[in-house]
Amino acid sequence: MKSVIIERALQGKFVLIAEIGVNYYDIAAERGILPMDAAKLMIREAKAAGIHGVKFQTYKAETLAAKKSPYYWDLTEEPTTSQFELFRKFDSFGYKEYQELKEYCDEIEIEFLSTAFDFESADYLDRLMNVYKISSSDLSNLPFIAYQAKKNKPIILSIGASNADEIDRAIDTIRTCNSQPLILMHCVLEYPTPYEHANLNKIISLKERYPQAIIGYSDHTKPSEGYDIIASAYLKGARVIEKHYTLNKRLKGNDHYHAMDPDDAEKILAKIDFLDKIGGSYELKCLDSEAKARQNARRSVVSKGLISKGTVIAEEMLTFKRPGTGISPDNTSFIIGKTAKYDIEDDTILEADMLE
Repeated sequence: MKSVIIERALQGKFVLIAEIGVNYYDIAAERGILPMDAAKLMIREAKAAGIHGVKFQTYKAETLAAKKSPYYWDLTEEPTTSQFELFRKFDSFGYKEYQELKEYCDEIEIEFLSTAFDFESADYLDRLMNVYKISSSDLSNLPFIAYQAKKNKPIILSIGASNADEIDRAIDTIRTCNSQPLILMHCVLEYPTPYEHANLNKIISLKERYPQAIIGYSDHTKPSEGYDIIASAYLKGARVIEKHYTLNKRLKGNDHYHAMDPDDAEKILAKIDFLDKIGGSYELKCLDSEAKARQNARRSVVSKGLISKGTVIAEEMLTFKRPGTGISPDNTSFIIGKTAKYDIEDDTILEADMLE
């Protein structure tokens, strides 16, 4: 199966992934519809906005967190103080539901992904996905990383809250059984991430340390007016951007408060489009659009005073003025010592056929 995400990333094109996660449960409650209908609505809106892929989170609370697991998020936005209790609210979907979502994604032509958080879901998602996404929370869970890598599919690996040696071990684990494309996603495990904590220079370090990997960024900041965080990440080299996604950023709880909505997504894509346009080419050459200005703004060798016919040209007879339509100043040595074929008036742009 082909992956639009991987194909675009390998070509250096921008990729935007909307992490729906489990936000569809809250959208369903808000709108009085079924979670499945809410999930499909979010997919449909993502497609309309131009997003390339949608990602869910597949887990069961019992296999993910101990009953007394503490929170690590902003309690003013999500008041649940136990990971187990939070995850239990949003874990009703299983294989049949994700299969239905995958089929719907195929129908409207947007890529389906879901992060597996247990071995069972890693197995059944294999039938539904072109790419595995591994959470930062599992970066040190090397047996689980190896299990997914053995599926021999491309991997998107988030590396939030990690040190270089941990990233190295995770990559080594993947590479022992998988040579498929690998995307490393810089992210900060702080929900929401203050702008000053985005630490985007890490993207440059990742590009230098892991040149064989594609580098991306999983963003947990609140969308800013100019989308400067994502634009900066892109300019620093992140080609795949993953961001939590909702239809209502004002909803309390879970991942709405730092998510993008479809309008944000459209503006992000337009911003990256603009950056690509102004980026231009890496070639060190004059642009076609500069040709007229180049010719008129540069200088030519110009006569300084009357140069009579038969006069041997000396340096003091010459000056340099615009436009650059005659002999260029860098060819002055070609002129010195030549003889004027005919009288050359003062302030004349010199041409080669004037001299012999």
